Amino acid sequence: MLKLKNINTYYGNIQALKDVSLEIKEGEIITLIGANGAGKTTTLMSISGIVPPKSGEVLFMGKPINDMTSEKIVSMGLCQVPEGRHIFPHLTVTENLDMGAFLRKDKANISKDLNYIFDLFPILNERRNQPGGTLSGGEQQMLAISRALMARPKLLLLDEPSLGLAPIIIRQIFEIIKKINKDSGTTVFLVEQNANLALKAADRGYVMENGRITMTDTGENLLSNEDVKNAYLGM
Repeated sequence: MLKLKNINTYYGNIQALKDVSLEIKEGEIITLIGANGAGKTTTLMSISGIVPPKSGEVLFMGKPINDMTSEKIVSMGLCQVPEGRHIFPHLTVTENLDMGAFLRKDKANISKDLNYIFDLFPILNERRNQPGGTLSGGEQQMLAISRALMARPKLLLLDEPSLGLAPIIIRQIFEIIKKINKDSGTTVFLVEQNANLALKAADRGYVMENGRITMTDTGENLLSNEDVKNAYLGM
């Protein structure tokens, strides 16, 4: 579904990604783990067209998307939930969800998807007329994920969904991620510092250090890898 081939991405003269290659198959949950500043978020930004790579190739559904606008990439079925949520604080929950479906014309299915979201996150149904900015951090994360789901993505990019949340909410978010993948077959690419939960949820994982992919294996094998344990699992 997604293939990165020798991606090199820069911020000015500073190289953030160095010959990054990875691939994601349809229906998988893939995680990318690494320390702060390793290049994980930049990888997502390069895929989404927000920070286009200087060289290399990004293929989505077999088509190169390097030179496409972010809007065009979203219309193809690739959506990113950014780190820090970035919901629209002055819009209601329902209005935020409507923004997720902005590019869609199938009104009947939009209504069905809205009902699915409210079944998935009952608290959002209760808060549907509240401004997004009045929600708790966990509720805002649920809203950010839901807004992306309203675009009916084939591939969902999640950037640090556990950031700043209480442990009980983090576990709930990860259960929902697995449920979304199972219910709709939505492929998930998860960037996450909580390596333990991320690898437990993932089919496969990649490890990134200093802008390079240094390791890849199944989630289960990475969990038992001594280097990963020492560096990312505090063991």
